[in-house]
Order: sequence, then C-alpha cells, then structure tokens
Amino acid sequence: MIASRIGADELGQEIRRRLRRGGMSDEFLQVDSTYPTGTVSVEVDAEGRPNFEIRCPAAWDFLEWNEEWCALAQSVDAVCFGSLGQRSAVARATILNFLDHTRPPALRIFDVNFRKSSYSRAIVMDSVGRANIVKLSQEELPRLAELLTIPVSDDRRFATTLIQQFDLNLVSITRGAQGSLLASSTHFHEHPGFRIEVKDTVGSGDAFTAGLVHEYLRAGSLARMNETANQMGAWVASCSGAMPLPPEAGLEKTLEQLPMA
Repeated sequence: MIASRIGADELGQEIRRRLRRGGMSDEFLQVDSTYPTGTVSVEVDAEGRPNFEIRCPAAWDFLEWNEEWCALAQSVDAVCFGSLGQRSAVARATILNFLDHTRPPALRIFDVNFRKSSYSRAIVMDSVGRANIVKLSQEELPRLAELLTIPVSDDRRFATTLIQQFDLNLVSITRGAQGSLLASSTHFHEHPGFRIEVKDTVGSGDAFTAGLVHEYLRAGSLARMNETANQMGAWVASCSGAMPLPPEAGLEKTLEQLPMA
C-alpha cells in the first residue's frame, strides 16, 4: 500500500497505471491541483551507483492529514517512512501524525535517506524516536552518529548503542555489494550479499526493506530476514529500473538462484 500525493498531471496518471499493473492499490494517492507529481533525475555511474536530483517543491511535499489516512494508520501492521519525505513542514506534520496514530505493535521503519539539505537533527531525532526499526547504509552511519551524538568505533557497537538509547527492536546497516548487518538487543547477523551484475541500484534499498519487513512480520530469524532482504535488493539491482515486474520464472525461484558473494 502506498500513501503519497501526486499532481493532477499525466505523470500522476502514469503512476496510477504502473501501480495497478503491479497489482498494487492507488486508493491512498492524494491529488494536488497546484503542485506537480514529484520527479527525480538520476545519473548512474559506471558501478551502478545513482546520483539524485530531486525536484522541489512537488505534490508529495504537501501530504494532507485526513480521515482516510487516519483510518489507514490505525489498521497497518507496518509503515516505512524516511527523512527525505519530511523536507517540508506540511509533509512532516502529516507523517508524524500518521506514525502517532499507528497501533503500538505496528512496525515503524525509519529508512534514513540523507539528501543534501533535506534533513535536520530535529527530523532525525523525531523519526528515530518514533521508530522501532532503523535502516541505514554504511555511508549514512557517520552522519547519523554525528546527529545523534553516538560515538562510532564499529558497526556493531553503534547499532547496540542506537538500540539501547531509543528502545529499538532492530537496526539494519546495509553495505552495498558486501551485504548487511542486522542487530537486535541480543543478537547480530551479518550477510555477505550476492554476486550479481549490477544494472543500477535505484530501488534496491527499498526492495531490501520490503524483504526485511516481509520476514519480520512472519517472525523470521535474523538470518532469514537478512537472506530475503539481500535477495530482494540484489535482484532489483540486477534489473533496469526501480520497480521491475516479477520475472516469468517466478520471483521466489529467481531469488533462490542468486549466487552468494
């Protein structure tokens, strides 16, 4: 389920068509009559790493808190939110309202995404404080540690401190082609990643998060969560485009055939 805001334009209609084609609902897409559908210019380097230029302002900067979204917040098992989506005061207020109306057992996954000046210490503190899972990349770790005034000696100690200070269920630190670290209050698990030919990495982080949440909601072990999350991220990175359609052979079979790094 996607809760966002699009413009009253052709790009907005194309988003609706793509969601429906992928079997997803567009029920919670708001339409903005003033601002356009958000766009991003992406340049991918020789190693498949993207550089983003994100249009501002866009329709999703003006997310509206309403009865429909309030009912949705009270019904979800999990909600994933980021720092970039809170770059405007309007959208930030709506996102925080949404989080505050979720049920206590719901997963609230804060996906750290530092994009130039689109974040602040207040945004990060409020977000981590409302989350029970935090997902970040190894490149983002030093900046997050600085904002939260947490000393960094290694990934494991940082994750442990973050969990203790903010009473988190889980911390996920992605390491690109080198896999990822998952940490709970009692255990760690490291995954080496998968060996693939990278087409582009746009969307692979979101796919990783989807795999992680899928297994967490099914009470999977850290190892199982890490395996599925890395499979999903690797598969998307091996495809062109951020939201590839499932392969004809079936997604589960395709994921099982990925070679370990």
